[in-house]
Amino acid sequence: MTTDNANLSAVLEAVLFASGEPLDLEKTAKALLVDRETIENSLSSLAEKYQSDEHGIELLNLGGKYQFATKEEYAPQIRSVLSIKRNAPLSSAAFEVLAIVAYNQPVTKAFIEQVRGVDCSGVISTLCQRNLIEEHGRLDLPGRPLLYCTTDTFLRCFELSSLDELPELPSRTELPPEPNENGEEMDGQMSLL
Repeated sequence: MTTDNANLSAVLEAVLFASGEPLDLEKTAKALLVDRETIENSLSSLAEKYQSDEHGIELLNLGGKYQFATKEEYAPQIRSVLSIKRNAPLSSAAFEVLAIVAYNQPVTKAFIEQVRGVDCSGVISTLCQRNLIEEHGRLDLPGRPLLYCTTDTFLRCFELSSLDELPELPSRTELPPEPNENGEEMDGQMSLL
């Protein structure tokens, strides 16, 4: 089955709608017997088409995968009509774990706990349930610990096309000085009391 360029945009629109999952460019190009550049051009045109105010959906680029999503400004109406409860916001611990995973992936639970200094089992479980992180194989060490990485849902929730769009981490010299036990700034000096 070959797809001519004249109806490629319509075919992609139908596949994206039916899929419900992010569409991988390589697989799509092979299945439709079209080169990657042609698919990318059609998807760019389609994304541009859906940017106008007359559409309630948009085409998102999630790290080289594409998916239709509703526009953010229509979320209250969608929740109301579909009786969707708003998800409870993430805790600060969950945001910390997400940041550790996003900037260092793939990572083990032990690495996350070493960085945070506390047990993270519950937080990791919650983030997996919300599909923000997922298991990504096992490390080739004794015990074969699980590795975790972020998902396409993470990219979609934070409106990122790829992890390259994450903000730069501040360097150690840019961080504010840490306060001591009395709340006084230490300026990098250690108190020996």
